[in-house]
This record gives sequence, structure tokens and C-alpha cells, in this order.
Amino acid sequence: MIVMKFGGTSVGSGERIRNVARIAQHVQDEKGVPPVVVVSAMSGVTDMLVRAARTAADGDRRSYGLLRDELQQRHEQAVMDCQIEEAISRPLNSEINTLLDWLETLCQSIYTLGELTPRGLDVVSGLGERISARITAATMMSMGIAAQSIEATEIIVTSSNFGDAKPLLDQTRERAKHLRELVSQGIVPVVTGFIGATEDGVPTTLGRGGSDYSATILGSCLDAEEVWVWTDVDGVMTADPRIVPGARTLKTISYGEAADLSFFGAKVLHPKTIQPVVDQDIPVRVLNSFKSEHPGTLICAEVTDEPLVKGITAIRNLSLVTIAGRGMQGVPGVAGRVFSALARSGASALMFTQSSSEQGICIVVPASDALAAQNSVEQELRFDMLRNDVASVKKTEGAAIVAIVGAGMRRVPGIAARVFAALADSEINILSIAQGGSDYNMSLVIKQDQVDEAVRAIHHQFEMNKE
Repeated sequence: MIVMKFGGTSVGSGERIRNVARIAQHVQDEKGVPPVVVVSAMSGVTDMLVRAARTAADGDRRSYGLLRDELQQRHEQAVMDCQIEEAISRPLNSEINTLLDWLETLCQSIYTLGELTPRGLDVVSGLGERISARITAATMMSMGIAAQSIEATEIIVTSSNFGDAKPLLDQTRERAKHLRELVSQGIVPVVTGFIGATEDGVPTTLGRGGSDYSATILGSCLDAEEVWVWTDVDGVMTADPRIVPGARTLKTISYGEAADLSFFGAKVLHPKTIQPVVDQDIPVRVLNSFKSEHPGTLICAEVTDEPLVKGITAIRNLSLVTIAGRGMQGVPGVAGRVFSALARSGASALMFTQSSSEQGICIVVPASDALAAQNSVEQELRFDMLRNDVASVKKTEGAAIVAIVGAGMRRVPGIAARVFAALADSEINILSIAQGGSDYNMSLVIKQDQVDEAVRAIHHQFEMNKE
């Protein structure tokens, strides 16, 4: 069995949804059994839904009403472009209208209360997938493919952490048997991505971009042969082709490399996508729905004959929080106190380095969290600063992380030297450096305005444009 996920651009219009149906039919013909299809909302729809809810909370009744009408027009146009026969399209349009009426009623409640809770936002923001799944299933049926739309709230059981819910895999595995039954009957289940529900049936979401995560959760619970993530690029690339024109698609990549690349800014996969399939060694393929003949990238447990460096990516809009002081040397617990202060501020530490002399600690945080992080650390260390044990807690803006990822880096000395040489030749200064315990991720902090040049220089140094 194959689980296939189609992103927002892949279902972004009626013509593209018909293409999804054709791909599903081809896979069914080739494998002999229907695939399980997971769909995102049409591109841009989730943003519109969130905007409708937030304008309602802000007391703007007119805007959410206009957004509701725009959503209806867009989805009805998609139904028309899907060329769905009238006997199927008429009840489908009625169902879409009912869902959007429900959205307007919900926005009216938010408007009256003047408050948008995380729970309410999850209910609103998952509506796009609910409509998309219905249109995709109807298109398949109109093309002679047996299909049924399925609400993931009936299958994927999650925690109640609204906005970023965690899957409960044992409960989900039990409920996923329904999908297996449909497949055994020759029916393509078209499942809503991004959303789930608590054990009590309260709707949740898996975080933005969570449709990838939905697919691997289902792939794990169904013991799938593979999970295919269909997007609008040819696969995982060595670098962002908008920055490096010579960037190429990788044929294979390991789970660990893919996880590191996604964490450090690669946009092809949701950062949590790989987690559910690793233990069962279920491969994930990243494919281009607009070039279905392209082999894409295979993500699996082990990759042989890999190049030294697989990919280079970057996270921008960061700040450094630096704690310095001679009195920190030999004093236990300072780093622990700093991390506790960060946790209280709500800031996420993307990278951490400490000098061997223990006189300096450098933490990289999102720029939006930097001031809160600095204030919280200063408050925690205020008595240390009065004693001059800590000299300063400084915030430096305009930073970025460039991450170099590759399992081949583990077995070859001198990788760091080549990276440093490439940056030195481009007159790029390194502000901080860290290397993960896995030995296949090296992270450098540089000035944000030098990121593109740095990525190109490293890509050229390792000749990553070559097979």
C-alpha cells in the first residue's frame, strides 16, 4: 500500500486536482491496490481562513463576510474546472456552501465574544482540507475511480495541544483499520491532511505544513510500503535553486539528513514528517506532481556511496544572545539557569555554544524572541551581574544560521577546513559554530546579509552541482 500526500499547490486548481486523480489511478493500476491519498487545502486557503477568524476577533464583521464569499467563489470555480458531472457536483457545491455557512456562523461567534482561542483557531483553519478532500474525491468518482472523502478527525487521534497537536499512534493505528478496509474494497480513501482530533473528538491541527506529517502518521499506522509526498519541486535539492542556480535534486538521502535539512530551513518537508516512519523503516519519496515522470528523492534509513555534503540550507531572521563574564568560569549550573530563563521567556534556542574557558555562552534565537530572551536571562543573572561575575548579556541582531548537512562528513577529515576556506575566500566572517553529535551537521552563524554568498561559496567548494 502507498500513502500519497498532495500539497496545496498540487490541489491549487480544478485542473491540478484532476491531475491528482490521474496520478492516483496510475498508482492503483501499477500497484494493483488503491493508494491512500492525503490532501492539503488549496494553496492560500488556510491563510484566508485564519484571516477571517482573526478579523472577526478584531471586530471586523465585513472582512470575514467578504472572505467567506471569496472562498465560495474559488472552490466553486475549482469544482467547475474539475469537470465533475452534474449529478455529483450539485450535492458537492451544496455541501461546500453548508461548510462555509458554518464558517460564517463560527466567525460570528468569535466576533460576538471578541476572542479567538487556540481551540477555535484549529476548528477554523482545518476547514480548507475538509473542502479539498471532498472536491478531490468527487473528481475521482466523476472520472470513474471509486473514492471516498474521509475526515482525519475520525482517524488521527491527538493530544489536546491545539495548534501543534501530537499524534497518539496506538489509538490512530486502531482507527486506521477503516482505511485499510476501504482499500481492500478497491476504494481510494481521500483523507484530510493537517487535522486530527482528541480522544473526545475535539478538532486539532498538527501545525502549519502538517499534511506531510499526516501522511507519515498514516503510513506508519497502515504499515505502508512507502509514503510519497507530492509537491511542486523535483525533490530534495542540494540548495535553494533561487540562491544557487546549479543546485540539483538528490537521488537519495537518509532520514537523519532529511530531518536536519528540514529543521534548518529546507521547505520541502515539514520538520516532523520523518519521525513516524523511522522505526518501521518506511521510505519517503518526494515527488513533483507537475512532473510525475521525475524520480524525485528517496528518503530512507541508510544511503551508500553518498557525497560528502548532501545539502546546504539556512535560517534567517535570527539574533544572538551572548552572556559573558570571567566569574562564570568553574561555576556549575550557569548554562542550566540560562536555559531555564529562555524557557520562561518562551524563546526557542536554535543553537548553543560555550567557550571551553566557560567565560562565554552564545545562544541563537528567532529575532522575534530575542528581546524577551535577553530580558529573561538578565533577570535570572541579575545578582551575578551585580557581583561582576557576569559582565554582560548582549543581543546582536541580523544573524542567520547556515547548516551544512551530509552523512559522508563523518568519515572524511578536513571538512570544516574546506568550509572555512570557502567562507574566507568570500570574506565572510563566522560569528559562532556548532557541530552536532551525529557528525553530519555543521552549523555556522553569520551575518544575514551574507547568507546567499555563503551558500553559493560552500556549494561550489564541494562541487555539489555534480552527480
